[in-house]
Amino acid sequence: MYEGDVLAENWRRPGKGKIPKVPAELGLVVEDADSGFCGAVVACDKEAVTLEDRFGKRRLFPLAPAAFLLEGKTVTLVRPAAAPAGPRRSASGSIAVEGLRARVARESRIYVEGVHDAALVEKIWGHDLRVEGVVVEYLEGVDDLPAIVAEFGPEPGRRLGVLVDHLVPGSKESRIAAEITSPDVLVVGHPFVDIWQAVKPSVLRIPAWPDVPRGVPWKEGVIAALGWRLEPADAWRRILGAVSTFADLEPELLGRVEELIDFVTEAS
Repeated sequence: MYEGDVLAENWRRPGKGKIPKVPAELGLVVEDADSGFCGAVVACDKEAVTLEDRFGKRRLFPLAPAAFLLEGKTVTLVRPAAAPAGPRRSASGSIAVEGLRARVARESRIYVEGVHDAALVEKIWGHDLRVEGVVVEYLEGVDDLPAIVAEFGPEPGRRLGVLVDHLVPGSKESRIAAEITSPDVLVVGHPFVDIWQAVKPSVLRIPAWPDVPRGVPWKEGVIAALGWRLEPADAWRRILGAVSTFADLEPELLGRVEELIDFVTEAS
């Protein structure tokens, strides 16, 4: 006969003082003890850790005591110690230029579709753009892009880079972009319906960006699906406020913006 219920205690969480604390270093593979979700650490802050499984699915878990299994043993994940001081990095990941004085603006420009796009590019790449002397302007849509390009007058040393939302085969945007043939203009885009989607859902602690039915304005549909009682402008402020570095954005946007910066600063 056993004295008491041998299963009364949580077998995965032994008594206080017996559970090792393990830094949640990038790449560490652990399992969430409650859900069984297993993945590698891809991000960690003072409150939570993000795990990515072998299928690329990501989930956010609080840094609770004894909440994870490492090689089958219960551990408490903790935020890693700060790395030794090195060159300061800008939000885009580039080495920051200390005491920067913005370069005189080049004639070359980068155009984006809307004010939200411009705000996001400024927040992440603003330092880099000032180092290079590149001005970002917004178009309020791309329907008149061919006329806008003609008015700009691209030529060697006066290049134009354009970032387009939802640039996928068969879209209206792709047909408009195909009309631009100047070698001094580069039109690139991302697959997202709106720049909001370029922010990783985990940054906002949502499982995914909602699917919005056809015929429903996209921003309003997203706000309703998420249960946010906000106007679009206020929702955007919440989204932008959650973004701090390039790691908070999807690769499909990161690569395109870097490509545009390289294009407009090359040989100009």
